[in-house]
Amino acid sequence: MLNVNVVFFDAVGTLFRVRGSVGHIYSQIAADYGVITDAQVVNRSFYRAFKTAPPAAFPNAGDRLQKLERAWWQAVVRHTFQGLGLLEQFRDFSGYFREVFDIFATQEAWELYEDTMPVLEALQEREVEIAMISNFDSRLYAVLEVLGLQDRFSSIAVSTAVGAAKPDARVFRFALEQQGVEASQALHVGDSQRQDYRGAKQAGLQALWLGRNNPMIAPEAGLPPAAETISDLSGILPRLAPPQTSTKLLSI
Repeated sequence: MLNVNVVFFDAVGTLFRVRGSVGHIYSQIAADYGVITDAQVVNRSFYRAFKTAPPAAFPNAGDRLQKLERAWWQAVVRHTFQGLGLLEQFRDFSGYFREVFDIFATQEAWELYEDTMPVLEALQEREVEIAMISNFDSRLYAVLEVLGLQDRFSSIAVSTAVGAAKPDARVFRFALEQQGVEASQALHVGDSQRQDYRGAKQAGLQALWLGRNNPMIAPEAGLPPAAETISDLSGILPRLAPPQTSTKLLSI
């Protein structure tokens, strides 16, 4: 049983997902800019570009943070279409990117997993602190709001602002400091074996790997042990130690 004071959650792929697929959204908007392509092909190209991009983390960015975030994502989107030989077909790639970037801050691009709200509510009923560690950017706060999650977390650590991205131990240490807890008192849950599970374990946290059936996540060698693997978020609850209740002697 896991005895913890806080449960940290990853965001995308753990609590919520892209509505449809990235490729579908990219392709749908690209058609308005003169580029007709297959959504599945674009989706695969996006994940190749995303995985080969440098970490989305900008130390000491200050007021330049959002500008750096946009530039990082513009490079990913550019490489997505460049890899397919389609970049030159855009009538206005800058305009296209602005539209794509903005839509991923809205409810149109995201949806909650069915198990998200019930599990978060169950944890709050147990008075377990809930927090988030995400390799996202400043749009995360807008996404959480449109999904009705804005008031669920006692702290949120976003890689771009922290200046370190999972699996870097620094982002986990930052999150622990925000919560004021030791690593041994914390559990991290996420869908990436490398970033979430192994990153958390190496930083000293307890960890559960969420093995959702995501075809875009390539299988990795050496799966986490069954005791530290869940197939949906409800698997967290039976692994947590029951809340301690105090007993008082009754005087007669």
